[in-house]
Amino acid sequence: MKMMIEDMVTQYETMLSLPDEKREDFFRHTMMKPLEEMGRTIHVPMKAKEPGGYDVVMATQMMGYLNVQHTDAAIKALKDLQEIKALDMAKKSLTDCIAFSEVSGLAIKADNLHFGMYIADPVKLEKENGYCGFGGIPGYVTIAIYPNDYNKPRIPSLIAHEFHHNLRFSYFDWDYGDVTVGDYIIIEGLAESFATAMYERTVFRSMVLFKF
Repeated sequence: MKMMIEDMVTQYETMLSLPDEKREDFFRHTMMKPLEEMGRTIHVPMKAKEPGGYDVVMATQMMGYLNVQHTDAAIKALKDLQEIKALDMAKKSLTDCIAFSEVSGLAIKADNLHFGMYIADPVKLEKENGYCGFGGIPGYVTIAIYPNDYNKPRIPSLIAHEFHHNLRFSYFDWDYGDVTVGDYIIIEGLAESFATAMYERTVFRSMVLFKF
């Protein structure tokens, strides 16, 4: 499996250098382009047919991503993520998860593993301690984070949690339009157990059943 980690530092620096009116299209067509197939699977179009309609920009903001116009917050978050070498942290976490899974003869059913890290809106994700993730489509793991003292040391465990979703959904059919509370309890509980096994000392956090 080929690991493909998006260069969020360069992408955000480029986007923030653009005038406000050009940022959405850059976010849509450059930063979200590698995730286009993932979006298609869950019915999120790259661009709405009508202005103001549902598309990848609206969907990511609903999930808690920072609005592309919020320059000061983005600059601060990006600096903090660079200081802790967040992308290196992500690469190591994914590498560890793959190796840990291979010991049991398990693997994600995808040729490539795409990883994207994005800046979160600290207000929208206040109850989630400023971070969330999505790993429901094998081959794609994404996280959104507004770094703070609580969530920075927990980045590896968040990635492991989302990686487990990739792994589990590689071994049984999943209907994204028909999910029960019971399904989520099992799925999220197993993912949290996997993260605990991987990062026992940093994973202790409250489980959110409907974590993305």
